[in-house]
Amino acid sequence: MAKVISKKADSNSRAYKRGLIISGQKPKKPKSNIDPKQDLLILVDESDVELGFKSKSECHQGDGTLHRAFSVFIFNPSGELLIQRRSRDKALWDLHWSNSCCSHPHKNEQMELAVKRRLKEELGIECPIHYLYKFVYHAKYKDVGSEHELCHVYVGLFEGKIKANPEEIDDWKFIKPVDLEERIKNSQKDYTPWMKMEWEMLKTTYKKAIEDRISVKL
Repeated sequence: MAKVISKKADSNSRAYKRGLIISGQKPKKPKSNIDPKQDLLILVDESDVELGFKSKSECHQGDGTLHRAFSVFIFNPSGELLIQRRSRDKALWDLHWSNSCCSHPHKNEQMELAVKRRLKEELGIECPIHYLYKFVYHAKYKDVGSEHELCHVYVGLFEGKIKANPEEIDDWKFIKPVDLEERIKNSQKDYTPWMKMEWEMLKTTYKKAIEDRISVKL
């Protein structure tokens, strides 16, 4: 289960009981470019101020170290959401269903460039993306490790062929929102904690924003 970080919310959204809504404003872009040889993640405080860098594995050990991340929800023109089942090789929440794509920007990497990079690496797609909000969550996975992230949430619209990377994704499908609701309700443990938190926000607080930006009704 996700851990409550705070119940404080910004003026544009209501408090979400399992996470801290930070902002509905678009994040500032770092100035530098990524060094592809580095796998250092960006450590932040709960206001998204950079504090330093740490390896991906170290960030997820024990109770986890708060770091910057992103989560993307890709819809098709029919209003179906692309979901994926995480690879069995994932250290945390392996073989769990999750949203379209989620990962981290590396040291000195711009957030939107990181999102587009991972969409290409995981799903083989390119499409416009739209920032919605960011929030903090903490979730522990068995005795293996934890996710402790300040996560930037995006949506996008894609029409075309998915080329899923088998090293990252065990399975994928497009699903109607009403069917996803039923599946989550009946099989809570099959879905990642961050996806469930984000989906709740998308279908309530950010429902109108999604309709305005990608013409999809939830």
